[in-house]
Amino acid sequence: MRDPGGLIILFVMPLVLIITITLIQDGTFRSVSDTSIPILLIDNDKGSVSETVQTQISESGNFEMITSLGEEPLTEERAAEEVFKGKYQLAIVIPENLSRDLKQKVDQNVLTILSSLGFEDNGLEPEEIQPKEIKLYFDPATQQAFKNSVKNGIERMIATIENQSIYKAFGEQLGEDVESHFDQESFIAFREITLTGEENIIPNSVQHNVPAWTLFAIFFIVVPLSINIVKEKQQGTLVRLISNPVPYAVVLAGKTITYLIICLIQFYLMVAVGVYLFPYLDLPSLEVSGHLLLMTLVALFSGLAAIGFGVLLGTVAKTPEQSAPFGATSVVVLAAMGGVWVPVFAMPNVMQYLAVASPMNWGLEAFYDVLLRKGSLTDLLPELILLLLFFIVTVLFAIGYDKKQRAV
Repeated sequence: MRDPGGLIILFVMPLVLIITITLIQDGTFRSVSDTSIPILLIDNDKGSVSETVQTQISESGNFEMITSLGEEPLTEERAAEEVFKGKYQLAIVIPENLSRDLKQKVDQNVLTILSSLGFEDNGLEPEEIQPKEIKLYFDPATQQAFKNSVKNGIERMIATIENQSIYKAFGEQLGEDVESHFDQESFIAFREITLTGEENIIPNSVQHNVPAWTLFAIFFIVVPLSINIVKEKQQGTLVRLISNPVPYAVVLAGKTITYLIICLIQFYLMVAVGVYLFPYLDLPSLEVSGHLLLMTLVALFSGLAAIGFGVLLGTVAKTPEQSAPFGATSVVVLAAMGGVWVPVFAMPNVMQYLAVASPMNWGLEAFYDVLLRKGSLTDLLPELILLLLFFIVTVLFAIGYDKKQRAV
């Protein structure tokens, strides 16, 4: 209590961290339809195809089309310049005569097919029509996933327009309403099912960020714990503690209990923020009903792993200048390896193998088992056992190292 700055670092800074990161990442986990991205559109076609493209883009709700900037007409050069400066993420340029050339190309193909089937041939030689390109200008900083999503969407849109043009061309040549005889609705559709026993449960930013950054905060206990042990060695406090008729393991047990309580306080503060504060920030609320006991168990074992690492570091380090930077850096490395920042599946193969060696990954997977996979205690046992073994191994190594040093 005499160190308010230390208390702020232990309890307030993790809360600021989890709120900030969740607010930033929330858009990644929301449905794309919840956002509207302004894009530049240059329509050089002025035909039915460009009209259909504009209508479908507007109806999608994902984009806000901008066709002019100020009073000046929007040109391809101006649009490219604006996108390159990063003011807009995307510019779409529809080429001239797209509608006319598409109709002419489809008509030629239809006539060729009908002639091969024995229908009347008009005797005209097909005119060579050059393929058209719809240009997409992307901001250089745009992520590849966004680019692929836009390109796939436009390709599907154009394919639908071409199919409709083919139906219409057949109808014109045969003198019948061919389109009415074809069911043009998609025969194959997709339905997303999240494997939690229930449908339409989509993981959100809160379910990912609260466990991830709770673990990050818990493991950062390594820094004050290791510094505390080093200072006790430097100030002679440890000698006085060891002089008592108790083994060094009992001294470490006292530290373990104290810092474990701090870890659990951090955990409950994080959960309270996710449950009560996030809805006021227009973020999804963390659903913990029926899961809090298992989540507490995961936090408890994760705290033990963090404390074991802190005890080992404090025992081995000789000065606070050694323990503090190494502790902070190692926690960041373990977090990066464990999937706190980047999902493990998105990492290179080598890093995916290394991720399983990070205690943060074990804790994170255990939290996911509870919150997202609706796992039971049995499902959590592998991760909990690994966290406990990590604690036992690090503490035993610290005790053995201390004995060796005092024997010398």
